[in-house]
Amino acid sequence: MQNKTRISVVSYLNARPFVFGMEHQLSDDEFIVEKDIPSTCATKLIGNQTDIGLIPVAMISSLKEAHLITSYGIVADGKVDSVVLVSHSPLSQIKKIVLDQESRTSVLLAKILAKELWNIHPAWIHENTESSILQEEEFTAAVIIGDRALKYKSTFPYCYDLAECWKELTGLPFVFAAWVSNKLIDDGIINKLETAFHYGVSHREEIFPILAAEYPEFNISQYLQKRILYKIDDQALEGLQLFLKKIKEISTKN
Repeated sequence: MQNKTRISVVSYLNARPFVFGMEHQLSDDEFIVEKDIPSTCATKLIGNQTDIGLIPVAMISSLKEAHLITSYGIVADGKVDSVVLVSHSPLSQIKKIVLDQESRTSVLLAKILAKELWNIHPAWIHENTESSILQEEEFTAAVIIGDRALKYKSTFPYCYDLAECWKELTGLPFVFAAWVSNKLIDDGIINKLETAFHYGVSHREEIFPILAAEYPEFNISQYLQKRILYKIDDQALEGLQLFLKKIKEISTKN
C-alpha cells in the first residue's frame, strides 16, 4: 500500500483558499493535511514529520534538503494588513520591539527594515506577544502576524505594514510563505497540488460568506483578493532571493 503524502498548511485566514482547494481536489486516500501555525509547519518539515509544508521562507535554509514545489505561496506586493509592527509611539521613539514567535520570517523582516529603512536600533524582546501587545507601555512596539494582526492593529495609534515597507525599501513584492518539500516529490503529486491550489484560489469567493461569519470584523474580500497574492511570479521570486540574501548576511554577522 502506497504511503500517504503528509502536508502541513498554515492555519491562518490567508491560507484558507489553499485549504479549500485541497478539500475539494485531494483524496483522503493519498493525502493527510494538517493545519498548523507557521513555525510548526517548518518544524514538522525539518523533523520529517511531514513531506510538504507551507512554511515561512526564512526557514528554507534550515532544511537539509529543500525543494520549492508549485508556483503558489503567500505573497504581497505592497500592503498586506496581516504582518505589522504596532506601536504606542512613532518609529523614531521606539526603544524595544516584542517579536511574534510564530513566524521567523516576519521577525527577520522587521530587523532588516529597522536597520535599512527605519534607521532605529531597538532592543528585541522574545516573549509571548499575545500577553504583551496590549500593554500600554511607552516606547514599546510589537511585530504581530496573521489573524491577530488583523484583530489588533486598529487598536494602536501607530501601525506599520511590513510588506508595504519592504516594497518601499526594495521595490519588490515580498514572499511570506512558500510550498516546500524536504525530499523529491513525484510529478504526479505536484500536479495534483497545483490543480488543488488553482481551484482554491480561483474559487475563493465561494468561502467568503463562511469566512465573513467567522471574522465579522475583517474585510474578507479585500484581504483575500487585494492584499494576498497567491502566485510566486518572477518579481516575487526576485524579492524572495533578495530577502534570503539579506537574512544570510544577518546570520553571518551574528
